[in-house]
Parts: sequence; structure tokens; C-alpha cells
Amino acid sequence: MTTTIARRGTKRPPVPGTPVAMNGAALVAHAMRQVRPDVVAAYPITPQTVITETFSEFVANGRVHTEFVPVESEHAAMSACIGAACAGARVQTATSGPGLALMWEVLGIASGLRLPIVMHLCTRALSAPIDILCDHSDAMAMRETGWVMLVGENVQEAYDNAIMAVKIAEDPRVSLPVANLLDGFVVTHCMERAELLPDDAVTEFVGEYSPTHPLLDLQHPVTVGALDFHDYYMEHRRQQEEGMANAKQAVEHAAREFASLFGRSYGLLDTYQLEDAEVAMVVIGSAAGTLRMVVDGLRREGVRAGLLRVRCLRPFPSQEVANALKGVQRIGVLDRSLALGAAGEPLWSDVVAALATHGAGHPVTGWVYGVGGRNTPPGQFRQAFLALLDPATQPGRAGYLGLRERR
Repeated sequence: MTTTIARRGTKRPPVPGTPVAMNGAALVAHAMRQVRPDVVAAYPITPQTVITETFSEFVANGRVHTEFVPVESEHAAMSACIGAACAGARVQTATSGPGLALMWEVLGIASGLRLPIVMHLCTRALSAPIDILCDHSDAMAMRETGWVMLVGENVQEAYDNAIMAVKIAEDPRVSLPVANLLDGFVVTHCMERAELLPDDAVTEFVGEYSPTHPLLDLQHPVTVGALDFHDYYMEHRRQQEEGMANAKQAVEHAAREFASLFGRSYGLLDTYQLEDAEVAMVVIGSAAGTLRMVVDGLRREGVRAGLLRVRCLRPFPSQEVANALKGVQRIGVLDRSLALGAAGEPLWSDVVAALATHGAGHPVTGWVYGVGGRNTPPGQFRQAFLALLDPATQPGRAGYLGLRERR
């Protein structure tokens, strides 16, 4: 039976989903099946492997007609994705941590060639020492490679972002690859209740892909990947930045259409109790759920605490972040990664730059938490909030939450 989805401006209720208990990796694999990519090239790596294992089963069982390419490395995976996307295919892949590092050389090629590839990045610590658990060091290292980056909090959002990412990447104003970030193990392997949308509704939402300059269109030949040097390299990079700037509108547009059809609303940011907050934390990813509990507890004690979760890491929504935090007197930022030798950690640096650019000169204090999969209980987040209330706490790098060594 075909599902008729309500278009924006109609009075029809949102299309209902089917309740399921499923982990985030399996849900993302279902989203991939529903958007029907022409080519998927991937190499297994923990904790991403569940995505490509599940999707390969869909291919083997005839549930999706995708050319699945089991390559010999992540570098080869992205290279195969680039070739297929240049030919005019809708293309996806998935990876984690060291796999992303092995792709490094070709990440910038995918974005520089303006290829709307979608990658599902299951965030994982980078070695050494060897660690397969969650932090954001891989994602933060990726920030300047020209990919649009969406960050989910839970299994439902990882699934929904996987669907919206296709529309964002293929938006002609953007034409850039999109990374769908979900926290390794915390989201990829945890079972939660979610809603699985009807296949035909998702297929209709993303639409048919119509490539702009496919190499296989022999009637309209183009040159791809030519030498540029000083002649026009700067102009092409500026055009790439224009596409990245346009991505902010594309993210919002896709989210509005998604909400009108399916009833779940997203934006560039997710705010919680910020309207009258005197102290607030900024975070990305799955820790936001725990932080909401901490905010609620502090509110019951009379502390006006709030939370800002950044959903769109690139392009970073500087104006929106500054607007959301303009009434907050003391701001904290929680980074699940390190920036060795820098003035502060990656998310902290983005927030500080956003506030400075848009005239909000509030002090911003940063903490590192959860690196290498370290559990951060609510009490440690509470300590960071209380430190913000202490006049003796200075802006800048405050230190680590839950550090075990004596210093």
C-alpha cells in the first residue's frame, strides 16, 4: 500500500511511523535502504560495522537495489564513492575514528568536487593508545574538510538526520557531502524506542536524484579534478565556501519539510531552559540527555540553568548561537575531544568565535569530558555548572571532568 504524505500547507496529520525497539546503527541502515542509494562502498570498523552489515543484508535479500562495494580500506571506500558520485550516482558510506583518518586524503576531494555524498560517522576515539569507544576526536578533526556535519543525540535523531542529509547534500544551492554524526556505542549500539517511517514516504521525501554534471552524460562533457593552481583555485574554494554558507538554509529547509510531513521538529540548535538562564552549557551529541536532567535538578534548587545543543557543527551557526546565549551571564562548553597545544578545545573555540563575532562578550569556560568513552555521571556535569556560578572561575580552559590522575 502506498502512503500519501501531506505537503506543507495542507491540513493532513503527520505520517505515522511504526514504533520499533532498535539501536541507532540498525536504524541508520534502514534509512539508507529507504533512500535507495545507487552505490554504497564501505569497509568494516567498530562501532560502524553494524550499519554496513545490516545494509549488506538488505542488498543480499533484495530489499534494496544498490551496488554494494566491499572495498579493501576506508581510503578505497571514499575513492569508490567519489568515482560513483562523479558518474552521477546517489552514493553513501559509513566509518568511524581510524577509518575516517585513513580517508583523510580524499575527504577534501569529495567536497572540492562538490559531490553530494552522505557518510554516517560513528564517532570514535583516535589511537594511540588503542580505544574503540566514543569521543569526538575524529569528528573535530574533520571540521575543516568542507563537509556539512549534522550531530544527532539519540537513535531517532540519527535515523532522521540520515534521511534529511540526502536532501541537504543534493540541494543545488549546496552540492556538498554531508556527514551524519552519531556517538559510537552510545547511539550506535543502544536500544531505544523509535519510529520507523514508511518506506514510500521516505522515498518520496528525498525524491529522485538528478546529478548536475555527471561524467557519463556524453552529450555534455565536463572536466573533473583538473589542475587548478593559482589561476582559479582561490575562486573555486570561495565557491565551495558559498555552498557551505547556503547549507545553513538547506538544513533549516529540510527540517521544516520533515516536520511538516512527519511531525518531528529539528533546527540548527536545540535549546533547553535558556529563556531566563543565568548559566548555560553548550554541548553536542548524546550527553545532552544527561545534561537536561542536571538542568532540571538545578532548577528545582533555584539555579537558573540552561542547555544549548548544537545540531549543525558545519556550517557552524554562529549568529544563532550568539542569539541563543545573549542573555546568559556565564557560559560553559563541554568538549568530548582535545585540541593539543591550542588555546582551547574545538567546540569551545567555535562558541568563543561566534560570540566575539556577533558582539556578545560573555565569559566562556571549557571542560573536557568523556574522552575515550569515559563515563561522565550527572554529578560531574553538576560540578561544572556550579563552577560557573563561582566568581573565581576564569574563562578559558578549566580542565577535565572525571580525571583520575593526581595533578
